[in-house]
Amino acid sequence: MPDHLRLFGLVHLIILAAVPLIAAVLAAVQRRLAPGARGIRYGLATLLFLCFVLYYGYFALQGQRMFPNHVPPVVFDLAYYYALAGASMSLLTPVLTESFPLFLSIQYFCDHGLIVVSVLYLVWTRQARPRTGSVGRAMLALNIYAVFVGAFDAFYKTNYMYLRAKPQTDSLLTIFGPWPWYILVSEPAGLALFLLLYLPFRQRPIPATAQKP
Repeated sequence: MPDHLRLFGLVHLIILAAVPLIAAVLAAVQRRLAPGARGIRYGLATLLFLCFVLYYGYFALQGQRMFPNHVPPVVFDLAYYYALAGASMSLLTPVLTESFPLFLSIQYFCDHGLIVVSVLYLVWTRQARPRTGSVGRAMLALNIYAVFVGAFDAFYKTNYMYLRAKPQTDSLLTIFGPWPWYILVSEPAGLALFLLLYLPFRQRPIPATAQKP
């Protein structure tokens, strides 16, 4: 971890508490707005885009090559699972080394935090929710994506999705064993986590035609 940040230190704990708190505040504000108001949704989308621009703008100003180590990630429709299972884990056990500059540390938490905030906000205001069969679709999409990412990693010697090596910092993958076993263990672990995330919605599925745009 960088010198300006300690794992589960005061600053880290404040960040972890701020993410659901901000989502809850936004959800409360949304309930007071007129039905169909989308200002908060557009605002969150704008902030996420701004984080994206700042991240790649930083590397551009540093004169660093963008390809292949800084390729923009692919966005999937089933953001609920990827945000709460993936981005939240990145907040809990951030992959930040001692050499990580302060700006990128801030951008890291803003980016991942906004992803979680956006998903929680949409769920808590009942603007969106996972539908029946979404766990299977999310797992299928994730595995298909991993195949292409694995090929990209192998060709360009990158480490997207940590398919070639575990993170240098402590994370859930640390207890999953060495390569390639941690990849195999991640499959049932991910499925179990997705199923847990779907539990609050299993009795009240919403058909596709009833989803709000």
